[in-house]
Amino acid sequence: MAVVSKKIPAPDKVRIRTALLSVSDKTDIIELAGALVKLGVKLLSTGGTSKAIAEAGLPVTDVSDITKFPEIMDGRVKTLHPNVHGGLLAIRDDAEHQEAMRAHGIEGIDLSVINLYPFEEVRAKGGDYPTTVENIDIGGPAMIRASAKNHAYVTVVTDPSDYPELLEALQADDGQTSYALRQRFAAKAYARTAAYDAVISNWFAEALSIETPHYRAIGGTLKEKMRYGENPHQSAGFYLTGEKRPGVATATLLQGKKLSYNNINDTDAAYELVAEFLPENAPAVAIIKHANPCGVATGSTLLEAYKRALACDPVSAFGGVIALNQTLDAETAEEIIQLFTEVIIAPDVTEEAKAIVARKPNLRLLSAGGLPDPRAAGITAKTVSGGLLVQSRDNGMVEDLDLKVVTKRAPTAQELEDMKFAFKIAKHVKSNAVIYAKDGQTAGIGAGQMSRVDSARIAAQKAEDAAKAMGLAEPLTKGSAVASEAFYPFADGLLAAIAAGATAVIQPGGSMRDQDVIDAADAHNVAMVFTGMRHFRH
Repeated sequence: MAVVSKKIPAPDKVRIRTALLSVSDKTDIIELAGALVKLGVKLLSTGGTSKAIAEAGLPVTDVSDITKFPEIMDGRVKTLHPNVHGGLLAIRDDAEHQEAMRAHGIEGIDLSVINLYPFEEVRAKGGDYPTTVENIDIGGPAMIRASAKNHAYVTVVTDPSDYPELLEALQADDGQTSYALRQRFAAKAYARTAAYDAVISNWFAEALSIETPHYRAIGGTLKEKMRYGENPHQSAGFYLTGEKRPGVATATLLQGKKLSYNNINDTDAAYELVAEFLPENAPAVAIIKHANPCGVATGSTLLEAYKRALACDPVSAFGGVIALNQTLDAETAEEIIQLFTEVIIAPDVTEEAKAIVARKPNLRLLSAGGLPDPRAAGITAKTVSGGLLVQSRDNGMVEDLDLKVVTKRAPTAQELEDMKFAFKIAKHVKSNAVIYAKDGQTAGIGAGQMSRVDSARIAAQKAEDAAKAMGLAEPLTKGSAVASEAFYPFADGLLAAIAAGATAVIQPGGSMRDQDVIDAADAHNVAMVFTGMRHFRH
């Protein structure tokens, strides 16, 4: 039963007389403990934290001395005791609470400094089931929540980065904290336990193959407060979920301005796309603008791949994001900086390439340390009014599909390679998506149109524009393969692709009018294969 509030007003100032320190991450804890002792604060502590403080020559009382009960069960039970939680939860200005404290010998705790077992790190490292379970903290979250609930009287700190602010407040105000500070720290404390529990619950769902758990929590840790979101009137922050998937969230910014909201979104799209192409097979480059590719290509070298990707749509590439599936070398870097580019991301960067890119100080250069696995499982989420849409990551790979030839003419070996290449890219293009490709190079990309036939025509027009810019006699769509990420509902979209010069088509199939589309392909001696897998991207 909930306790009815007695509406006792919270004091503005609370003096810190007793502090409980219990931390897994011991960053700066000795410095904090020493500063608290100088302020006349009595220290209580647990386990390894108590030992570290004592070894530093500081006075500390072990929690077992106030509970009159030793740690048991390998440390699973040490702080779950009324002498701890009573000290954290007691309303200091309530006569009944004060009487209970006196009757049971409970000492008030004014400050709790607590951080949690490193569950996120253990999970990220792929710990086995028993090890991961053992790193689920119980006492820590309980003390954090108790302290935060009673923030009218108790100051709770869960992050070592907040130690300086705490000490500054105490030193400036005769060992006291303000109600406003306690409120802010309490809010952060509840957010911390919520994010912690979110990681645990999602790990359980993953470990037990529960695709749609009844409760779905998604949490993160603020990496950076951003200047604004998609537009200047929108606020934004970049949060890390703890997933160790190589990409924009885990990459090192080697140089350049801070990434904007749109930079991060585009860089993620670019790197996930280029990871579809294994670096041991061939160098690959993807150029992204507004989360859609404007050029993708492979080549015998990274430089050749970049030039071929740029040739698809050099106009749209201006101010874009460039992703590479191999280490950025000097020769490629020299070519890239000739174009205004917002971001470059690669698994690694040579020292020579770093020096070259440094000539463009505002250009963001990211080293991701590896490529994300396109086949790896995971979840993605987006918000809608009043809810979240959560789904498994689209980790379908065309190499894993049983392609079915549905036309009279089968594709040639080169057409088949171009089909697969185009279908990989279609997976990363906003629907409706139509991709023309030839010899490992995009010839034209149509994205995000309400009609598939419009996407086909836009992609063909872009190919014609690129051909004029390069001085070619005809666009690269002539003799190309074309990919559609979803089925053709009518033959008109296919006919538009054929008019652009496509000779081979890859699509999922599954339309009521599949036979009409197949008949149209046969009538033009065009090869077509069905994948059986759709790649909608909205």
